[in-house]
Amino acid sequence: MPHRAPDNVDRSFTDSLPDAVSRLQAAKDAGHYTAADDVVVLYRITSPDGARAYGLWCMVATDQISTSADEPGAVIRNEDVFIEKVRERVALAEATQHLLSPVLLLQTAHGEALHAAIAQAVTHAGSPAVTDIDPAGRSHEIWAVGAGTTRDRLLALAGGGELVVADGNHRSLAAQTAGYPRFLAVVTTPESVAIQPYNRLVSELPGGVSFGGTALDAAEVPASGGRVHLYTRDGAWSVELPRDADGGVIDNLDHALVERRLFAETLGLDPGDKRITYVGGDYPASWLRDEVDAGRAELAVLIAPVTVDDFVAVNLARQKMPRKSTWFTPKARAGLVVAQLS
Repeated sequence: MPHRAPDNVDRSFTDSLPDAVSRLQAAKDAGHYTAADDVVVLYRITSPDGARAYGLWCMVATDQISTSADEPGAVIRNEDVFIEKVRERVALAEATQHLLSPVLLLQTAHGEALHAAIAQAVTHAGSPAVTDIDPAGRSHEIWAVGAGTTRDRLLALAGGGELVVADGNHRSLAAQTAGYPRFLAVVTTPESVAIQPYNRLVSELPGGVSFGGTALDAAEVPASGGRVHLYTRDGAWSVELPRDADGGVIDNLDHALVERRLFAETLGLDPGDKRITYVGGDYPASWLRDEVDAGRAELAVLIAPVTVDDFVAVNLARQKMPRKSTWFTPKARAGLVVAQLS
């Protein structure tokens, strides 16, 4: 997202593209990247509390993407997308001639074996090629593994079952849209990830809208589903989400009900409306309340997170999750490994 770079925050995405190209080339010229062919890359993330997550960077065939039960392929894409974001991903790849950010894939068949195999490979891999610390204090380390039995075993485990897109629905569709034969991915395991809340901010409310429900001292992320917490400068409320008696499991997920009951029916907003900002779980409830208190938003919507088990079950049943309903942590760190298209 080049328009989010510090020097480009007041410029459009299109106007920021040339700077993205220059920044990447400068990083390569400065020796921050090393060329590697025919490798996979081991990935370890260590949290401040010592918890460790593992993944495998690799390239995945784009023709393996499946968006419905009758479409063959091992990669299950599971969410509706915003087409404008897909176009931006294509434009960024075309401008830089690189894939800069991976699609995060959950291995659903051999997760435990893959987790153990990557952990074992890391113990014998020596010093990492790169170590990076993210804003949450997590350490991200990578090791390149060339041709041989270790690489082949890791690839067999990573590709040995259905792979659910945990993060990167827009990036995977961008690869298809652009006609790329492969896309950059990190294959991880259910043991390595958790799902955090995916909340919403609304910058402007229609006139005459008011909210009711159970008054709260402070809006927090609900402990369980079925209710959302709303926060405005006038107060905070816990509001029950009316279920659809004729709807299925997906129709009655909290995120789907927020889109339908709150945004469409109550506020008259489409989910893609520019007044709605989707806020991932790295931002606590206090941050959303501060945005409202500071006048940068008029409404914060706090939603209980989806469970990993429910997420996997929904996808294996070949049903689609609502937009922006899962914020997986820890996130794969963009830029540690990039793929040169040429």
